Amino acid sequence: MIISWNTTQACNINCIHCYRDAGTKYADELSTAEGKQLLSEIARAGFKIMIFSGGEPLLRSDIFELIGHAKSVGLRPVIGTNGTLITPAVAKQLKAAGLACAGISLDSCDKAKHDWFRGRSGAWEQTMAGIQACQAAGLSFQIHTTVLDWNEGEVTAVTDLAVSLGAVAHHIFFLVPTGRGRDIEETSLKTAQYEALLERILDKQLEVSIELKPTCAPQFMRIAKQRNLPQRFTKGCLAGTAYCVILPNGDVQSCPYLPVKAGNIRDASFDWLWKESPLFRELRQQPLKGACSRCGFDDVCGGCRARAYYYAAGDYLAEEPWCKYGREL
Repeated sequence: MIISWNTTQACNINCIHCYRDAGTKYADELSTAEGKQLLSEIARAGFKIMIFSGGEPLLRSDIFELIGHAKSVGLRPVIGTNGTLITPAVAKQLKAAGLACAGISLDSCDKAKHDWFRGRSGAWEQTMAGIQACQAAGLSFQIHTTVLDWNEGEVTAVTDLAVSLGAVAHHIFFLVPTGRGRDIEETSLKTAQYEALLERILDKQLEVSIELKPTCAPQFMRIAKQRNLPQRFTKGCLAGTAYCVILPNGDVQSCPYLPVKAGNIRDASFDWLWKESPLFRELRQQPLKGACSRCGFDDVCGGCRARAYYYAAGDYLAEEPWCKYGREL
């Protein structure tokens, strides 16, 4: 099982698609002591992979301490970062703290396009310097790319760049319109582009040795099964079943992009919420609706619950809006 903790709302750049609408630190963010207790409860609940994200998690002064604690309780700590703050010294500290892998955002092979999307001049070069610092420190890293209509055509070129840089994986994030992402909803991939890119990603996986993982596009599992392509993943959308997220103030959600609260870790322990929350129970037990109820691949796909929530007026059990398969049956 895998879990994310948005450790802070603070961020040093201004990405136009940010699902957290990050920028300034919240006054009620979890303290170091609360964070350590949370990490212990996460391990007790049976989770294995711990993603420290934000905002920009490297803006937390205690991030190395938190990573070390995560490892000490049996979690595999990884980080999601824009990479601009990874200096050689920071990379060494992350490695020494026990970080297993750094997920670094890189959205284009074109410096100007990446900088525009990330809202900061020079971001591309700073991110590349961060990657080089990871290389020098012997810290494993992977590339994260958010895909929209403007960079859809170069996704596999970014894969090639990731391979050349020595990344262990390339994860491609399909936009869900939350946070500032709502303002650019019209640029997200719809049915035909969505499906075609998933096909291209699966084709590319046959050519490269690093892991390619579409995220927030669970239909890749259906396509892989239809094409008899082996996958190490068990299901596309894991929201509330094998994945959830902790917000900076301790609120628990099934997904960063699905703004429905399961509880707060200041009111109840995380392991209790994971087991008993009505939200999680519903996501695990209730059948999906519409096309997702009849496509025959709900066991390996599940449809994007966050996208369903956005396009079905708050019904997170509704059908995935951009999957053509179920609607064509």
